[in-house]
Amino acid sequence: MDLLHNAVRPYAWGSRTAIAELLGKEVPAPHPEAELWMGAHPGDPSRVFGEDGVERSLLDLLTSDPEGQLGPRVAERWGSRLPFLLKVLAAEEALSLQAHPSASQAAEGFAVEEARGVPLDAAVRNYKDPAAKPELICALTEFHALAGFRSPERTVSLLRTLDAPALSPYTEMLVAQPDSSGLRALFTMLITLPQTSLSVLLPQVLDACVLHVKEHGEFDMECRTILELGESYPGDAGVLAALLLNRIVLQPGEAIHLPAGNLHAYLRGTGIEILANSDNVLRCGLTPKHVDVPELLRVLDFTCGDMPVSTGEEISRGVRVYRTPAPEFELSRLDLTGETRINHDGPQIMICTEGAAVLTNARGDELRLVRGQSVWLPASDPAVLVRPDGVESAQLFRATAGND
Repeated sequence: MDLLHNAVRPYAWGSRTAIAELLGKEVPAPHPEAELWMGAHPGDPSRVFGEDGVERSLLDLLTSDPEGQLGPRVAERWGSRLPFLLKVLAAEEALSLQAHPSASQAAEGFAVEEARGVPLDAAVRNYKDPAAKPELICALTEFHALAGFRSPERTVSLLRTLDAPALSPYTEMLVAQPDSSGLRALFTMLITLPQTSLSVLLPQVLDACVLHVKEHGEFDMECRTILELGESYPGDAGVLAALLLNRIVLQPGEAIHLPAGNLHAYLRGTGIEILANSDNVLRCGLTPKHVDVPELLRVLDFTCGDMPVSTGEEISRGVRVYRTPAPEFELSRLDLTGETRINHDGPQIMICTEGAAVLTNARGDELRLVRGQSVWLPASDPAVLVRPDGVESAQLFRATAGND
């Protein structure tokens, strides 16, 4: 068991308070802090403080001893690569509208760009690696997001409510084909509008949203979101694409799973995010970064309907698991009021998000975690006792590899 020292990513959309407060640092931070990374991603691997006091990169540790650190099951499938990345994500502003590829799509896209000789750090590069990037976000605070295509019937109702003259032909497209194929056709048309058409349609949509908000209409929250995005990203076709997505509000402890092809954008809030250890992002809009529409359309999943929200499955007292089909990761939440035994045959990362806790391994070694601290548990520490320390309760989140 070793404490982790983790990198903080200072993206412009991040919060100046959430991560700083979690880590017990000065608030506000001098610049936006968007993500706290815990894992062995090559872009910013965590560092491990060993018993000898020497600090090492977790990436180097895994490379030198993959089976000892990851265990036979994980090492056999993933080699020396930790398959998951755990984050604290703190959004003050909207992230870009984006989707992630499946494993086969990522492998194919990466191979094509490698064959073309596109540098890995090129602004027009789509695929940084040949891996999928499914993810799950669990709210620590009220968390707002756009995720997945809303049912066509509900979207038609929204578009008709807005009643913008220039929007009418697009509404009727979906009326004529109220299914996934109709959504694909409408989405494709909206994000490929020529600038002349976009500069007519988008202002009308925004004016209609203003009127709807003033009237406290049925789609008040959706319209407020469109107005916020329109102000932050003027003239961006992604604002129109956002009209087609589910508007979601998660309460603390609630989570959504975002599989390959799911179009989404986190809007604001703080959450625990777990994802496959990949950096592949296909952007749709709400960003000045590269948008490759044909490649985006290749990976998007136009399955439509409400986005399932999970509160986790209680597997023992105070332990809830957020199950997904992703083989790369599994996230658990520990709400501790007493001693809990954790058993796992692979690597684990834990972060304390409330209170303080003591971890004891089979050798009797103890490690105290306070709020904001995280710990690396190699496969050689399969059984660990966890209990609150000096408080009545504590909360931890635990990342492991998924089950095949």
